[in-house]
Amino acid sequence: MAEGGAIPDVSQAAVTGRGAPPRAARRAGLLVTLVLGGLTATPPLAMDMYLPSLPEVTDALHAPATTVQLTLTACLAGMALGQLLVGPMSDRWGRRRPLLAGLAVYVVATALCALAPTVELLVAFRLAQGLAGAAGIVIARAMVRDLYDGVAMARFFSTLMLISGVAPVVAPLIGGQILRVTDWRGVFVVLTAVGIALTGVVAARLPETLPPAERHSGGVGEALRSMRRLLADPPFTGYLLTGGFAFAALFAYIAASPFVIQEIYGASPQTFSLLFGVNSVGLVVVGQINGKVLVGRVRLDRVLAAGLVVVTLAATALLLMATGVFGEVGLVPVSAALFVLMSAMGVTLPNAQSLALLRVRHSAGSASALLGTTSFAIGAVASPLVGVAGEDTAVPMAVVQLVAAMVALAFFVGMCRPWKDTGAAAEGPAKELSGLSARTTPEVGEDS
Repeated sequence: MAEGGAIPDVSQAAVTGRGAPPRAARRAGLLVTLVLGGLTATPPLAMDMYLPSLPEVTDALHAPATTVQLTLTACLAGMALGQLLVGPMSDRWGRRRPLLAGLAVYVVATALCALAPTVELLVAFRLAQGLAGAAGIVIARAMVRDLYDGVAMARFFSTLMLISGVAPVVAPLIGGQILRVTDWRGVFVVLTAVGIALTGVVAARLPETLPPAERHSGGVGEALRSMRRLLADPPFTGYLLTGGFAFAALFAYIAASPFVIQEIYGASPQTFSLLFGVNSVGLVVVGQINGKVLVGRVRLDRVLAAGLVVVTLAATALLLMATGVFGEVGLVPVSAALFVLMSAMGVTLPNAQSLALLRVRHSAGSASALLGTTSFAIGAVASPLVGVAGEDTAVPMAVVQLVAAMVALAFFVGMCRPWKDTGAAAEGPAKELSGLSARTTPEVGEDS
């Protein structure tokens, strides 16, 4: 690593060692970008490629729809819990070994899903698939923190947002095309092949990014102490909860929008798919503007604050429309408000993660695990709430989104204190991005 543990730009510093020439570093950097993008995209693909086949699974395994839905819940729960387990492991043993182990288990679990004779076993295999697939999410984020700092890290997270925004959109389309030539088991066969290919590339080409000198030697107890120290840092916890509740607003949209758009406003499935795709494009475009235009020019806490305000205003507009304050409104105003809300996520989610990880360096795996698990856990709790009043009203969705946005904003203001500019003593990327200074920004998560 460069002095201070940062590699400001992978084109200027080696990924695999201190002395690699710039050209080799650029090649390694491109490869790392592609592989980390693949690791980020694999879990959404595993979740969403399977969606079009749910009715077929119900018939094939002679199971009720509610039980088949548990296959999705199990996978999501596995992804949340798996991050909490794998993150600290990667801080102790480096990134490659836990990643390769997770990918190997993912391949086996996915293949077993294709062979599952009963829905109960399918639920169990999906849980294992989620647990193992979480390794890709949490370690990809930790490797970004290993390789980059400051501006470069924030920009890379915007690139990952591009991938994570596109993957859920194209996954059901890919799954639908697979079902044209095979049955639901074929979806898992394809996912198994993707997992094998990704495992091979990681084993052959992805370098270790955490030097032995920076690894923790403790076991579970040290991992728990590291997480406790991370959570004891108010700004880190503030960014953690800010991102988690913003993610809850996104989950509420994903869970409720099919019913809101189709059942309440009468759109066809094709129209819903189009609107869903447009909203995802908005998220991706704004994320790229964030990474290529705003980062390095505007402090990240200010961009994050603007994103949270926009999400709150969009959720407020949705609630007013849902409660009839504006009278009868059609699909266009509701779709416009959802587009604005989703687009604002392109600056909210990556910047909250970047600002949290700027607080740590030697416990990036544990920090990444906390970020991922918190977001999935809060999102999983928020998702069922959007249906508490049935499928004939959009009020629960809007209420959940507004409450989540307001809570996120409250944590941001109350714990991160973005107005408190300590930039007088700040130097380098930390000052540029968040106004944090070396004097007031401890390396949380380290041994005392």
